[in-house]
Amino acid sequence: MDKRLAYLSIAVGAALWGLIGVFVHHLYDAGFTPVQVVAIRTGTAMFFMLIYLSLFSKHRPALRIKMRDSHYFIGTGVISIVLFNLCLFYAMQVTSISIATILLYTAPAFVTLFSRVLFKEKLTTRKLLALFMTLLGCSLVIGIFPSSGAAVSFYGILLGIGSGFFYAMYSIFGKFALAKYSPLTVTFYTFVFAAMAIIPFSGIWEMTDEFRQGYVWLLVLGIGFFSTMLAFILYTKGLQYVESSKASIIATVEPVVAAFMSFLLFSERLNLWQYTGMILVIIAVIVVQGKKRDC
Repeated sequence: MDKRLAYLSIAVGAALWGLIGVFVHHLYDAGFTPVQVVAIRTGTAMFFMLIYLSLFSKHRPALRIKMRDSHYFIGTGVISIVLFNLCLFYAMQVTSISIATILLYTAPAFVTLFSRVLFKEKLTTRKLLALFMTLLGCSLVIGIFPSSGAAVSFYGILLGIGSGFFYAMYSIFGKFALAKYSPLTVTFYTFVFAAMAIIPFSGIWEMTDEFRQGYVWLLVLGIGFFSTMLAFILYTKGLQYVESSKASIIATVEPVVAAFMSFLLFSERLNLWQYTGMILVIIAVIVVQGKKRDC
């Protein structure tokens, strides 16, 4: 895959992630808890991927893994997907979609650090500049710099940073898994292991009345197919050709999309500083994709 297409694949996947707050918001309104929403997300993504891989014979080999490699998918599925989603969805409850999603993007700092230690990726001037702009942009959108007087609870910030930490783990564990398996295999078994870990504790089977409402199934389709299965396939495919630290910075288009959608649909108002922060995030994406030789 051409590097530019890899960057685009990561960016489109991240934009689809940015829509997830819309589906989560409405699922909460329908009566579902954060744990149940995580169960819906992982379970439906696993189901859609199983259908996709089974229908096309060329993809069926992606269904095979060696049991001794299960630890890769415990990493991507349980440690990353389950824990980051729980932190993120609870953060959306106690803060807002915009703030929770932007706090998720403390992830590049964690990925850059771990990638340096584990993969010996260089901390180039371009990468550090993009990372600084990303963190500054996120701070502006959150409203903690400059101080806007907005009340963001310590619990909400802790949940948001926790989601960033566990989200970073996907890029790290995913890089190891991709050394042995295709993106489709990694994505599918990530959700198999995630669903097995969360569904037994979710009580989702008690929500029969809620599932009788037609619009709930549209939300399930949105969160499971578009904002999960398709998004992760695109991101994981791009991750094959891009350094983990760069991929995580490019994916910061997600909070921009999330902030825009929350403003458009839920009237979460943005001020001038927040718009400035969003622009900085976009510039950071452009900087990290630059063709000039890294310093």
